[in-house]
Amino acid sequence: MSYSIIDSHSHLDFKKFNNDREDAIERARLNEVTEIINSGIDYKTNISTLELSDKYPYIHATLGLSPMVASRSEHSEVDRILFQIEQNLDRAVGIGEAGMDYYHCKKDFEKERQLDAFKKIIELADSFGKPLVIHGRDAEDRILNLVQHLDDVVFHCYSGSAETMKKITDMGYYISIATLVCFSQYHQSLVKDLPLEKMLLETDSPYLSPHRGKRNEPAFIVNSVDTISNILNVDASYIAQKTTENTRRVFGL
Repeated sequence: MSYSIIDSHSHLDFKKFNNDREDAIERARLNEVTEIINSGIDYKTNISTLELSDKYPYIHATLGLSPMVASRSEHSEVDRILFQIEQNLDRAVGIGEAGMDYYHCKKDFEKERQLDAFKKIIELADSFGKPLVIHGRDAEDRILNLVQHLDDVVFHCYSGSAETMKKITDMGYYISIATLVCFSQYHQSLVKDLPLEKMLLETDSPYLSPHRGKRNEPAFIVNSVDTISNILNVDASYIAQKTTENTRRVFGL
């Protein structure tokens, strides 16, 4: 392998890494994963994400409020997380993951809580000029309408339609392709229609492993590079180079 790569979205602070976190980080480095972006989803993981970024200079934090957390939290807890994010943005490269998820949350009151929290997250991203990392599922078009005034947006682990993906990239925003692409024909079809200059790569560790039944980890992002290289008939080093450049650009690395 003759290239370096960035995992643009992972959760190394999650408990599934408690037994071998340092080893997983070292395996990533041995596989030329030069940098990792670790994303918080709630108050606790925002703290652990910041702790990781403080300990490892090549791990960067984004601070988030996931739609599932927003849907089940009282207003006071949402406000506590929003205040936490605002107070620590100088230590983070972005905001998120945050957004709306109509796949897991189907009740009207859950959707309203998501929307209310997400609007406040958007205000933070706008006010502080930070890139926003979107968690969107079955709500991508509505999310796009809400964020279209922002400068930098990443739709993480994108699984929406090709039509909406084109709207997203036409606005200058980025699509992050997860290691799902290694086994999902649908995600492989999305890659064919996605401009390389708007593509990021991620593992979403510990989820979505290309090795079915196994925990995912940042080292496995090389599987995505090889898969996309085969799909596009483009050299793997070029895929790595372009997606790394894109990640650096959007997050200011």
